[in-house]
Amino acid sequence: MGFRLPRIVTSKQSLQRSSSTGNGESPKAVDVPKGYFTVYVGEEQKKRFVIPLSYLNQPSFQDLLSQSEEEFGYNHPMGGITIPCSEDCFLDVTERLNES
Repeated sequence: MGFRLPRIVTSKQSLQRSSSTGNGESPKAVDVPKGYFTVYVGEEQKKRFVIPLSYLNQPSFQDLLSQSEEEFGYNHPMGGITIPCSEDCFLDVTERLNES
């Protein structure tokens, strides 16, 4: 059973990639604007992305979250949601979501 969230962002707003602090610590939550959340993506080296909450009700993004649950359960080593796919795959999915 899924849940629906109102569309928060327009298609012109795009995915934001934020930088990490470089010392292994996560940037503070204040880096994340209201209506967005962070995920970590990558197979070897993880990159932090700030994405809109509206992605949560999209089937293609829910598939990525299912992969994350299968691999990590609720124990995410980065402290946030870690999605176990390549950065290119993630960017392809989010690009399609931005177009819709």
